[in-house]
Amino acid sequence: MDLHGRVQAFLEQTLSAMGLSLEVAIDDTPDSVRVDLSGAGGESLVQRRGETLDALQHIVNTAFRRELDGDRSFVVDCLGYRRGKDAELQQMARFSMEKAKSSGVPQEIGPLNPYARRLVHITVAEDAQLTSESIGDAFLKTVIISLRR
Repeated sequence: MDLHGRVQAFLEQTLSAMGLSLEVAIDDTPDSVRVDLSGAGGESLVQRRGETLDALQHIVNTAFRRELDGDRSFVVDCLGYRRGKDAELQQMARFSMEKAKSSGVPQEIGPLNPYARRLVHITVAEDAQLTSESIGDAFLKTVIISLRR
């Protein structure tokens, strides 16, 4: 069985143990493997700001990330929740980028989990005038966006 098949089977078994029968669709993108979950009961994964969805994504990455090439990872979404949150976070990052450029004052976003921080760093990397770094020593860290020296 290939990687996609094993991930799909793993998720179907895990979701079944949670009492959920969701459809699992897997799609390769250049920077990640997107796993989209859909079906009745999926709302339970996105309640409480998607904590259960984040946990499921963390478990899938812990179990299977070593089998991906490069620094790719798995992104687990349910009912389009993460796509919406990602767009919101990128918009917030772009706003902070503009503020850092216009004021010259470093801007902070956070605290963020590793997935959200990566998204902010990728967004900031689109602008050669700016740089970003994560600070903090816990799971949740703050990203500082500032002008390149």
